[in-house]
Amino acid sequence: MSAMPREPEAFAEQVAAMLRRLKPEFQITLSGPKEMIVNGRRLDLENLLRLVATTPERGTEIVEQYLEHLFDEESLSAASMPWDLAKTRIMPRIQPVTIFEHLSQELVAHMPYVNDTVVVFVIDMPYMTVSVTTEQMVRWGLSPDELEAVARKNLRRYTPELEIRTMDAAEGGHAILLSNQDGYDASRLLLESLFERLAPEMGGDFLVATPSRDMFLALTPSPTDFVDRVRARVEHDYLRLPYPITDRLFYVTRDGVAGTDMKAA
Repeated sequence: MSAMPREPEAFAEQVAAMLRRLKPEFQITLSGPKEMIVNGRRLDLENLLRLVATTPERGTEIVEQYLEHLFDEESLSAASMPWDLAKTRIMPRIQPVTIFEHLSQELVAHMPYVNDTVVVFVIDMPYMTVSVTTEQMVRWGLSPDELEAVARKNLRRYTPELEIRTMDAAEGGHAILLSNQDGYDASRLLLESLFERLAPEMGGDFLVATPSRDMFLALTPSPTDFVDRVRARVEHDYLRLPYPITDRLFYVTRDGVAGTDMKAA
């Protein structure tokens, strides 16, 4: 398979050309260097561009699969899915508040979270996820709190046992990596059992980094040199990985999860 252009404008033009071949009946226009309008709805290409950058030699294949799954009949039918079918597929996902720079907050079912993030809800489909809209939530007769309760319950069932990998740093710090690569690694921050599960390994309260959707790293809040080194890596990953969340660290205690500022835990 050939590589895709790396320059955002050329990349967007190539994606648009591929989608026109795949769906000639669609109305497709480019609306910016990293976005297009498909049948009146905005399609952000930033994550797709980052995804291709991780494996550039498979660029064309990655884009083709992405477009085929995004616009297959099952994904398109998710918007009209009845609650009886959707309720076991609802999952939570942490997103940066910056998603609302291009989306209306009133249209997306979500709950506020810490570190300038929100929790959105998705319908987990075989090849991708589809965001739950406020219109769906109202049609299902649910409040945001009720939708969140269902999503957290499904998250607990998704992987009852967390598979972790522990690491000891030269500076004396300790870290735990979760890496299921199932699209919900960062979402495990929302597990009510997280502190109970990891605190014994971490010696009490701990920090968590989620630079992107598929990254979850718990670390001890000391020594400072260790935390600073991890933070620098987190900032780097946040800028390059697909589906970025935040370069800030979360502080996890028995009482819940708090945010941290940019420079100090």
